[in-house]
Amino acid sequence: MSELRDKPPSIGKLKRKNDIEGLIHALKNRRKHSRARAARALGEIGNNIAVEPLINALEDADEFVRWSAAHALGKIGDERAVEPLIKVLEQGNENVREDASHALGEIGDERAVEPLINALNDVNENVRGVSAEALGEIGDVRAVEPLIDLLREGSEARWSAADALGTICDVTAVEPLINALEDPDESVRRSSANALGKISDVRATEPLINKLTDPDKEVRRFAARSLGEIGDVRAVEPLIRSLEDKDKDVRRFAAVSLGEIGDDHAIAHLMNALKTIREQMQSFDAIAHENVPEGKQWSCCCRKLTMRKTFQSRVP
Repeated sequence: MSELRDKPPSIGKLKRKNDIEGLIHALKNRRKHSRARAARALGEIGNNIAVEPLINALEDADEFVRWSAAHALGKIGDERAVEPLIKVLEQGNENVREDASHALGEIGDERAVEPLINALNDVNENVRGVSAEALGEIGDVRAVEPLIDLLREGSEARWSAADALGTICDVTAVEPLINALEDPDESVRRSSANALGKISDVRATEPLINKLTDPDKEVRRFAARSLGEIGDVRAVEPLIRSLEDKDKDVRRFAAVSLGEIGDDHAIAHLMNALKTIREQMQSFDAIAHENVPEGKQWSCCCRKLTMRKTFQSRVP
């Protein structure tokens, strides 16, 4: 029996055959790489039969095997893994804590909320960031204030906190996210602009308009897109100006957002934007041949402008 256990298994072959029992057996192989590969394969297959053996693998002597087991349990998503993963989050080393946080977010069980909130104070920045993301995935409002605290700190996980707050969509986060639009880190500004669009509170309109001139093009993209999600007509003129932005994706998102807001004042500007597209006659011919009534020209024009491949490939 020990000879069979020590023989290097063909993990790829076992995975292709969906041999769950063979992969579970490989979790006991003396070679740590075989055990880790078996754990990852079980996670990819996703069969609940593997849950208990993978929970046991969280106690493996090798860190990478424990990491692989935590990752696999997140993929499978069985609630039996919640308490063991919480234990790893609270007691494991930093790399395994990080993946335990991720797995708990994937499972989405509310029992993990308080342990994940505690993990926002972890000494490791990656654990803090992944724990914030996991709280966003679970979506429990108990996490809002702790995430706001993390957003206000000097932690590198601030952008993860902003992302999570956008996913939870609680209006309590609007003012802190508006303040974060001025963060010196462009990643925090990007995530905050994106989050404000998801929450869609009109208080964010003017601050997002200001971000249409941010030096970072991705901040400008998120600001343009979020203004369309909010739908406030105050954004129309600034978005029209963004149709002249040097970045083609900012122009594209500005056009999309103008279409979502639906103000007739923007039609002429959108039609002018069409003129900058190569092969413009093909686009205009398409509009003409659709026999679109005059009142429907708006939606047709925007539809043409928001076709990603056309816009990206044809704008100089």
